[in-house]
Amino acid sequence: MTSSDSPDTAAETPEAHAARTGVAAMDWAAASADPQYRAAVVDLLGALAYGELAAFERLAEDAKLAPTMGDKAELAKMASAEFHHFERLRDRLAEIGEEPTHAMEPFVAAYDGFHKQTAPSDWLEGLVKAYVGDSIASDFYREVAARLDSDTRALVLAVLDDTGHGGFAVEKVRAAIDADPRVGGRLALWARRLMGEALSQSQRVVADRDALSTMLVGGVADGFDLAEVGRMFSRITEAHTKRMAALGLAA
Repeated sequence: MTSSDSPDTAAETPEAHAARTGVAAMDWAAASADPQYRAAVVDLLGALAYGELAAFERLAEDAKLAPTMGDKAELAKMASAEFHHFERLRDRLAEIGEEPTHAMEPFVAAYDGFHKQTAPSDWLEGLVKAYVGDSIASDFYREVAARLDSDTRALVLAVLDDTGHGGFAVEKVRAAIDADPRVGGRLALWARRLMGEALSQSQRVVADRDALSTMLVGGVADGFDLAEVGRMFSRITEAHTKRMAALGLAA
């Protein structure tokens, strides 16, 4: 997944590490003794795994719309990175004794529905979708990751690393707007639609899975209280606004 405006998750300060409590201070072996927590993590990894597989398929498909051979090669490289992320999640599910296909299955309809509702009509819309839509999902999962055990958190943050699509999308979209300013209005409307669809998808995924929703609202692990849920979505919206500005679009 892309997430070019996210902080450097690999550079956690000693103070932040020391401040972790509860499940966030545990490793997987200790945290997974709670069956509810384990079920929530399996759901989370299943959702992420299918998301990465879908991203791979979409980028490979978007490469067909690329105007130059160089652009096709760039998207192929990004698709390969997404598939590598999928493999890491699939392998982790197997490692903890879960069947990866079974873990992913509950999320197929939500992801496929999102991609069906937001199929790009051209090359530029595909770039904006990857940059804006995927980044919103990455922001959401990064918020959740802060409350996970150390082993799961490290894996989730690793697969949310930018595949390089962010900078590539910004360069191409800004160049297109410079060449024809009318493009900006159309892409701004498209990005607003993506924002709404991506947030709705995240909420549907959580609402449909009891283990995930219980974890997020504090019933399992160190979840969010209702006030923090509001602050979380405010942070996600703020990051979206910054990405729109980077693209040269009005939020």
